[in-house]
Amino acid sequence: MNRMSASEYRGNEFATAWQPDIGSQSDGACLTVPGSPRRVANGLGEELASAAATYGAFEWVALGYLAISSALIVIFAANLAHPLRLLSVQMLVALLIAALCRAEANAWTPPTERTARNDCPTVTQRFWHFWRHWYPHLFFLFCFEELGALVHLVSPRWQDAKLIAFDHWLTGVHPVIWLEQFATPARNEFMQFAYLTYFVYLLALGGILYYREDWRGYWSVMTYSAVAYAIGYVIAVFLPIESPWFAMARSWHGELHGGPFTAVINFIEHYGRVRGAAFPSEHVAGSVAALWGAWRHRRWLFWVMLPLVLCMCVSTVWGRYHYVADIFGGMVTGTLGYVIGAWLMRKREEICGCEWKADSTESLVRQ
Repeated sequence: MNRMSASEYRGNEFATAWQPDIGSQSDGACLTVPGSPRRVANGLGEELASAAATYGAFEWVALGYLAISSALIVIFAANLAHPLRLLSVQMLVALLIAALCRAEANAWTPPTERTARNDCPTVTQRFWHFWRHWYPHLFFLFCFEELGALVHLVSPRWQDAKLIAFDHWLTGVHPVIWLEQFATPARNEFMQFAYLTYFVYLLALGGILYYREDWRGYWSVMTYSAVAYAIGYVIAVFLPIESPWFAMARSWHGELHGGPFTAVINFIEHYGRVRGAAFPSEHVAGSVAALWGAWRHRRWLFWVMLPLVLCMCVSTVWGRYHYVADIFGGMVTGTLGYVIGAWLMRKREEICGCEWKADSTESLVRQ
């Protein structure tokens, strides 16, 4: 059956509701009340069901994380100053995801309805297609910033002493303090540059896959990252770690000085730092998930990224942002993100019986 446009669907629904010959008189009475709560609820349910049909593996992971974090907010509401506000924001984000997926699906004409006139995507279609593919980056940022409010949801005390002890047991020193002896402005600058490369990995890999219209590869990479981040976010809620930047602030002799990259990092740390959520390192988790994605979907890019990712891992300790334990935790969660994300993509394809086509204007074409 051909899919109708949103306006046609709503128009037909409205007309059906007002036809007296459909259903019993009592049913008609319920349907013909434009503003009745029942009608609004039914309409909202239908819209949500229609939106759910457009979800991919990424959306289910994202909404699953929001559901888990919302449940934790309800359970531990007594530990929060504004639990209802947080729940409202969570629900708003979930509704925005549903609305975006629905809007993008409605913007595209099914292949059976294409003509020579609409073979070329319109500006509206391109707009919704772009935002449907690139909103995950904003979602990741939202979740990370939200952790600032959730970091003491379960435990009111920082648990840094455990990781400090682990680092000392593993290395025989306190790594963030021991590395200070090697600090010079040039080395600091290189390490801060390596730290900043974190923001490039997923954007570069996603941009290449998007440009090449490799939709399966694109959404696979986003799903790897979503799973890795979600696991890390949940762990951070149960194990609040402040990071060496705060917990060991009086243990070194001074700040790390460098050039422009160091200045950028200092600016970000001053205005955008989230206090807590250090274990596992989301920098490492996101980088490792993207690295696995490059290995699977663009092997040449993997070899370009690998030395940068390794330097970035060292830079998180050099810059006093993470413990060594955070790095290992990030590697594990990033790898889990890849393994679980790949499995979810396969299961999603098996369930919906879908075939990905790189040359289609639609991301996913049902067989």
